[in-house]
Amino acid sequence: MPTSFLGSALRGTFFFAFGLWWSVRYPLKYLRRRGDTEGQRGRGRAELFEGAVKAFFALVGILVEQFVPTGPHLQLYSPKTHSWTDLTPWHYSTIYLFFLLSGITDLISHSPLKLPPGLDRLSLSLALLVEGLLFCFRDYGDAVLDHHLHSLLAMAIFAGVFCALLEVFLRDHIILETFRTSSFLLQGSWLWQIGFVLSPPWGGPGWDQSDPSNLLFLTMCFCWHYVGALAVMATNAAMTRCCNESCQLKFGDIDVELDCGLCLRRGKKSSSGALLPESSSDDK
Repeated sequence: MPTSFLGSALRGTFFFAFGLWWSVRYPLKYLRRRGDTEGQRGRGRAELFEGAVKAFFALVGILVEQFVPTGPHLQLYSPKTHSWTDLTPWHYSTIYLFFLLSGITDLISHSPLKLPPGLDRLSLSLALLVEGLLFCFRDYGDAVLDHHLHSLLAMAIFAGVFCALLEVFLRDHIILETFRTSSFLLQGSWLWQIGFVLSPPWGGPGWDQSDPSNLLFLTMCFCWHYVGALAVMATNAAMTRCCNESCQLKFGDIDVELDCGLCLRRGKKSSSGALLPESSSDDK
């Protein structure tokens, strides 16, 4: 099953973008956690946004895989050749299908239907499990380097499965959320690495599949990718903390909630009158 640089890069961008978003959102939620209903509504809006984005990009991915000029156009078996069509688009369409279901579950879970809590995390773990399963059992032939690259990718995927499954029972656990974020960042950056190794964007053949030193170097490179993911998370967490403290200093006793990187002022009813100019009897 050939790997194209553009397809690998686009899939990597999807996972890396979600990891970046979570690397800001979860530290922010941890710092500004509130038990009031307004904070719960803000969290629901963020979950709805994530679900909509996830479902949209998964649907676009299915349509692109199926209906590009060289795609199967929803044809799985060819009656002319009496064999399967190219299964590569179907491989990725199946992955996108389960992420589409995960996005729809996110939307329904935070709608007035009120599905059981944890169902959104369960659907995410199922989507990641299907992704890892398909990458583990795809046909690599004699491409040893290709198999090694996707075996390392499967480690990042199954780490995300483990975290998402635990979050079904341990909701809003900052350690699990942080670990899941790092797995998405790692998966995203590693998909880019796979594209550069197997299908360089400047053309030409990929890396030598028979050179054992490439396997060792890429294993070390995988570890470096994870260090980079941790550095991104630490940087975003530090910036989030500084932003949160600066907003508190700026607005003083006015309650400040950070959401999506913005400072939203929520004035108390008791203090709203104090902000208006006092009227005196001379004005009459």
